[in-house]
Amino acid sequence: MLIDFNNLNINNLSSKTEFELKIKNFLEDWFSDSETVKVQTSGSTGTPKVFDIEKKKMLNSAIMTCNFLRLKEGNTALICLPIEYISGKMMVVRSIERKLKLIVVEPSLKPLEHIEQEIDFCAMTPLQVENSLDKLHLIKNLIIGGAAVSESLKKLLTKNRNLKINYIFETYGMSETLSHIALKQVSPEPEEYFTAFENVEISKDERGCLKIFAPNVNSETLQTNDLVEIKSENQFKFLGRIDNVINSGGAKIFPEQLEALIKKEISNEVVFLGLEDESLGQKLVMIIEGEKSKDLVEKISTFSFDKSFHKPKEIIFIQKIPRTPNGKINRLELKNLL
Repeated sequence: MLIDFNNLNINNLSSKTEFELKIKNFLEDWFSDSETVKVQTSGSTGTPKVFDIEKKKMLNSAIMTCNFLRLKEGNTALICLPIEYISGKMMVVRSIERKLKLIVVEPSLKPLEHIEQEIDFCAMTPLQVENSLDKLHLIKNLIIGGAAVSESLKKLLTKNRNLKINYIFETYGMSETLSHIALKQVSPEPEEYFTAFENVEISKDERGCLKIFAPNVNSETLQTNDLVEIKSENQFKFLGRIDNVINSGGAKIFPEQLEALIKKEISNEVVFLGLEDESLGQKLVMIIEGEKSKDLVEKISTFSFDKSFHKPKEIIFIQKIPRTPNGKINRLELKNLL
């Protein structure tokens, strides 16, 4: 399905799949008299919620992204993310706001499999990007969200000589900020810090967690559970979620930082968790996705950690790490499995 928002007639849209029908239903909802639309959270950090969002604020968010990426009327965009979540809805709203031509592709791990034309703008999850490396040269502007971009994926993106992309960005945001409020360039020039959009104020609470005031998209100051390092008034580095912090024998361990280090060395998906332990309180374990490999175990055993307590007490191989519908690792479900 191709939707030209410069010449839109919803009644003429022929929806052949359930996904296309959901997008058509969203468009009918968007152009209704209601001032809000319903959005579902992913549930990766708690119980999934459904809440109403003002259309005006969604348009404000769309304008920030479209202006930053210099998108113009008539440019092509591709949606391959579930329309239930803010990530998918905002791809449609950006297309409405900037009068883009939107190519609708069923969400899958290989969304570019049947794409042959150049695309000006696309948003994907890291897993989708990993499975689309041979076609990424078709995309001029790519934003990656839903989960952190791993070190192994960054390596693949920088090594891929076929890429002719203008820019690749990692996003920072959540449902309450109506998609992202900050971007960090992955390619061509990798950046260490996220840069917040204009009119977005950032600060930290007493725990060291990020606070966001973005009145264009949310009238309230948003308190996150994301531990950050603030470099300047609009730049910050994500350290990890405070709810994921592992307390092992009195030492605080940030699993996301350890995962980033390990993924520089191995290509498998890796998760660090703290499991209950009588003497340590929590013992640090490393979960690796895939078949158990002697070579892999030996490679990890020789890995030099900054601190002795960063070395996992146990390495567990698992066939498939559980994820939420939009691709985020579901740490709670993984912990329950173990």
